[in-house]
Formats: sequence, C-alpha cells, structure tokens
Amino acid sequence: MEFYEIRYSGRSAAFVRGFRAIYLGFFFNCVIMATVTLAAAKIANVLFGLSRLETVLFCSFFTILFSVMSGLWGVVVTDFIQFLMAITGAIAAAYYSLHHPAVGGLKGLVSQLDPQTLNILPDFNQWGLTLSVLIIPLTIQWWSVWYPGAEPGGGSYIAQRMLAAKDEKHAMTATLWFNVAHYGLRPWPWILVALASLLVYPNLDSIQQAFPHVSPGLIGHDMAYPAMLKFLPAGLLGLMVASLLAAYISTMDTHLNWGASYLVHDLYRRFIKPEASEKHYVLVSRLVTVGLMILAAALMFLLETARESFELLLSIGAGTGLIYLLRWFWWRINAWSEISAMASSFLIAFGLFIAQKKGVAIPNHLSLVISVGITTLFWLTITLLTKPTDEKKLLSFYQLVRPMGKGWHKIREKAQLPPSPDSLPQALFGWVLGCVLVYSALFSLGNFLYGQALQGGILLLPALASGIGLTILLRQMYSQKKK
Repeated sequence: MEFYEIRYSGRSAAFVRGFRAIYLGFFFNCVIMATVTLAAAKIANVLFGLSRLETVLFCSFFTILFSVMSGLWGVVVTDFIQFLMAITGAIAAAYYSLHHPAVGGLKGLVSQLDPQTLNILPDFNQWGLTLSVLIIPLTIQWWSVWYPGAEPGGGSYIAQRMLAAKDEKHAMTATLWFNVAHYGLRPWPWILVALASLLVYPNLDSIQQAFPHVSPGLIGHDMAYPAMLKFLPAGLLGLMVASLLAAYISTMDTHLNWGASYLVHDLYRRFIKPEASEKHYVLVSRLVTVGLMILAAALMFLLETARESFELLLSIGAGTGLIYLLRWFWWRINAWSEISAMASSFLIAFGLFIAQKKGVAIPNHLSLVISVGITTLFWLTITLLTKPTDEKKLLSFYQLVRPMGKGWHKIREKAQLPPSPDSLPQALFGWVLGCVLVYSALFSLGNFLYGQALQGGILLLPALASGIGLTILLRQMYSQKKK
C-alpha cells in the first residue's frame, strides 16, 4: 500500500492508501475468509457431523494460534509442507473416487458420462455457455476484473510473497511455478472427483439421502466433493482430513497476515499512531488478526454457497483491473482514477444486484461486461478531467521504478534518464509463453487422463516448447540487467 504515496501525490494519494487498506484488508478479506470457512464447515458436517459453530470454533482456534505465533515466515515455510500434504490427499481422493463401483475407473468414467460433460472446451453450438466460460474470461475478465490472488497489475498476497523472495529472479521463478502448479496441474485431481460425483450422486436429493444429518440449507453442488471423501479408507481419510485442515490453515494464515499488515501498517501506523514502538505494532497486529478471524467466522453464517461470495467479489472488482495495469505504463493515471474506479464499480455492482433481486434477468457474463464498460468509461473521464500527479512525484517514481514502454516518454525526457532496462516486447512475449505453458499443460494432462494419448502428446509439445522458451528468455532478461 505504500505504493500509492510513491506513485501519486497529495491528500488523494493518502486517501487511496488508507481506503484500500480498509477495502481490501477488511471487507474483501473477511468475505474471502468467510467463504473458505464455509467450505470447511460443509466438509466437517459431512465427514464428522459437526455443526457450523463447532467447526468454526475448532478451526479458528488453531488458525489464530498459528498465525499469531508464526508471522509471514512461518506461513511461507509451512505452506510448502502443507502444499505437499494437500496435493497428496487430493490425488488419493481422485484415485478412490474413480475406483468406486458406480464409476469403474477412468475407462468407466469416460464411457458413462455424456461426452459434452467431459469436453475440456465448451460446445461452441451453445453460444451462451461458450461466451460465459471461455470468450469473456479470455478476452475481458483477465484484464478488467480485480480479485484477490489474481490481480491485474499485481498486489495482494502474491506481491507479499514476491517481496519476501531473495531477489527479483527468485520472485519471478517462484511465481511462474505457482501458476503452472496451481492452474496447470493441481486442478485435475479435483476435476476427476467432481466428474465421479456425477455418477455416484446424480442430483442433490441423492446427497441429502446419503447424509440425512446435514442441514438442507447446506446442501448444494459444492457438497459433492466432501461427500466423495467418505469412500476413502480410514488411514487415507485421516491424511485427507489433515491435508484439508492444512490447506485451510495455510489459506487463512495468508489472509490474516495480509489483512493485518494492511490494517496495521497502512492504516493504523500511517494515520492513527505513527510514532509507537515496534512492540506496540506487533501487539496491535495480533489483536487485529484475532478480530479479523472472528468477523470472518461471523460472516460465514450469512453465506449458503461459495458461489455467492465469489460472484459478489467479481462484480465489485469488475472494471477496475485495467487501471491497475495502466498505472505502471501510463504517467497520466492519478489517485482520482483509482478512487473513481472503485466507487463506480461498487455502485454498479450494487445496482445490478438490486435489479436481479427484483426479478430482472441479467446473465452474469452480461452484467460483467456492463460493469466493465461503464466503470472504464467513468474512470477514464475522471482521469482526463482531473489534474495529473505532481511532476516531482512522477519524476521520483520514474527514477525509482524505471517503468518500461512509451507511456512514460514525457516524464523520461524531463528526467533526462535513459530508457528502462526492461523490454516491453520481451515481457509481452514471456507472458504469451507463460499462458501457452499453463494452458497446454492443463489440456495435455486432461487428455492423457481421458485415455487420449495422441491428443495429450500433441498438446504436450507446446507446453515443453514454451517452457524451454521461457527459460531462455528469463536468462536473457536477467543477463541484460546485469550489464
């Protein structure tokens, strides 16, 4: 959040820093943690018959204890161990789900399910589905929607982990590995369990019949995964529960640490009590951590499905993503650009929410496009109508960051500095290679699992080629910086 007072000037810069500390560290953070806790409550309810309250008390106690005692370093170290536990448990769940008598292994899964269900890409004859799950995400959503963990222009706990790395090269490599592992490899055990659940539990009534002790209010499509875990052997079920608990604590620790750092460092320390001792800030941070956990747990009781909160966060962040990209590449973006973007996206999301509640049928992908279009037009207009950031601030920012591209040409000339050592064409080429690597790995692995070795092999080639290309490109980029 210190970025805002480095990039922008005046009271508006300070306002953006304080406002986003509350907006992200408190509001967004609590909604996300409530969603994660809801998922934990549903799993515990199916596997152990625990109520929401019992699950919240149990999970909150261990999460707060770990987060308060460990801090960021503890979170980072244990994340590695917890990732290994989580991926092992997910693979075990996929294996035993596929070997359920109603499924009959991978061959049985493929032969019994409708081919359209197994298709990696949507049916292009169903234009509405194709538009919402493929075209809109690939052409609009990725650059226009801000969502914690996947922010255009960087931020959140991804930036927190990058800043904690040894150097820029380590940060870049670790983030690239995260994207390949998280988006290219990790989803398939979950996908296989989900597909198997369609045969074991063909509808919601079958889940309710299998688990009569579960409250009808909790029954939803997101219950299928924990329901499938009941078929694991006792030892592996224990490992799976441990991995899920580890994943829960890891996720919550990350968000608690992230939220507390925003609220204490960027709000309390900056605006309320700037001259206190480090011991005082550590104490306040621990208290804030406990408070965030309590508020997130309370909010969880108001949610019924994870999809509700996910769609809420997407709608509120719609249209703001582009500004977080352009602030690195165009000097004209100012603090009022961000203020107007946040305010307009929130008001538009609220208006669309009210309209839908009153019976107006607005598809989610259409509401996203509406939000993005209106918000982008609004903040661009405000940007051009308001004064630019002070020239001294722009010059100091350029000298510190050396942003690449033509958008800073005017400032670079006034600073009488050479162009950035970074190359925008190289960066864009690396981005394309990274996307090809992740998507090719995802689709290749899926085809191999479906028994389609030829298609899997063909898709593996661009994954290998892009991986080699990225390795060469990164070496070139960092060798140029050393010169």
